[in-house]
Amino acid sequence: MITLGVILLVLGFIFGIPILWTLGIIALVIGVILALLGAVGRGVGGRAHYY
Repeated sequence: MITLGVILLVLGFIFGIPILWTLGIIALVIGVILALLGAVGRGVGGRAHYY
């Protein structure tokens, strides 16, 4: 999720497409939140890791 967010951010910046930039930020934030929840040992969606 974090990788997808970074890719969308870069593509949105290169091609000047604002929707890709916005989706990239959203995917990046969600990926970081899920990674942090998994790192502290909290189950995400009934799993120890979300990936």
